[in-house]
Amino acid sequence: MAPIATPILPSTAQSDVVPVKKGAGDYKEQAGGAKEFNRNLEEIGSATQPAAKVVISDAVGEDRELNDVLQYQNYLPTWNPDEKYEPLQPFTHVEHGLEADKSFPELLGSGVKAEDITPLLGTEISGIQLSQLSDAGKAQLALLAAQRKVLVFRDQDFADLSIPDALKYGEYFGRHHIHPTSGAPKNHPEIHLVHRGIDDRSHELLLESRLSTVAWHSDVTYEKQPPGTTFLYILNKPETGGDTLFVNQAEAYRRLSPGFRERLHGLKAVHSGYEQAASALSKGSIVRRDPVSSIHPLVRTHPTTGEKALFVNPQCKFARSFYIWTPWVVDDRTLQLPATSSDTRRRRAMRY
Repeated sequence: MAPIATPILPSTAQSDVVPVKKGAGDYKEQAGGAKEFNRNLEEIGSATQPAAKVVISDAVGEDRELNDVLQYQNYLPTWNPDEKYEPLQPFTHVEHGLEADKSFPELLGSGVKAEDITPLLGTEISGIQLSQLSDAGKAQLALLAAQRKVLVFRDQDFADLSIPDALKYGEYFGRHHIHPTSGAPKNHPEIHLVHRGIDDRSHELLLESRLSTVAWHSDVTYEKQPPGTTFLYILNKPETGGDTLFVNQAEAYRRLSPGFRERLHGLKAVHSGYEQAASALSKGSIVRRDPVSSIHPLVRTHPTTGEKALFVNPQCKFARSFYIWTPWVVDDRTLQLPATSSDTRRRRAMRY
């Protein structure tokens, strides 16, 4: 579930950008493009991978073994080639973090424990069920997410809510985003699924041209109003793996020298969705909406905290009409930003 939560900021439309070529930093395009999975293998498993979890229905008087169902089958992905959407239209975003009580009485009240994961990024919170928050509590959640960037909540019930109820919860934080190419639950394209079928070998194809799967990125920044808040919750997961990392782009900006920061102000970069769409089509997958590209500033200001942050990643391309001086510009003029291990940690989380 990935609701957009970004105010309208000046940006250049698709018709104003220069063409870009696929080059360095195209990890998400290479890895994407699935169009199906083997449901039978998903249910029964294979010699190398166990079956997905199942639950037993409470039907009375029937053979329970015949009523085993795949857990969270309502979340299984679909790729409907007839599902087409018009271009996204601008919308006015309400930044609820500005309305929040900064003492967090509902979010961090009695019995709730909050522990920072690192000094500058991430907080793990226990003792609260997010689905039960009032609108005032949700506003506090938006504020704390803006301040700490990544919030981790264990033992939540989002996965057990109906998908319409989960989407209704997310609507508070902004308009939902519909991904152009990813698999989605039937009739719910607002859900962006991270799903690997039991016979999926796309990672092996990816590693034919890369030394690792490491790739810093921000999702769908090619949109004119990119996502601001993402709820990421786990349905089924392997016992090991993942290695999901997050980075504090506001701190990355602050660590630059004053002169370097000054050079970045006013510069912009092309964020393109064309490569992702082309990759999906080349694999026989779908594109729900015509691809777009947008030009965004390299430095943006958060509407709640007022922090300036770098808004660029290795998948961006620099428009030919802009000049940038930096030792981090490499092949295809792609900006590579160093990560600091002290500010990142492996987590599955709700992320801002």
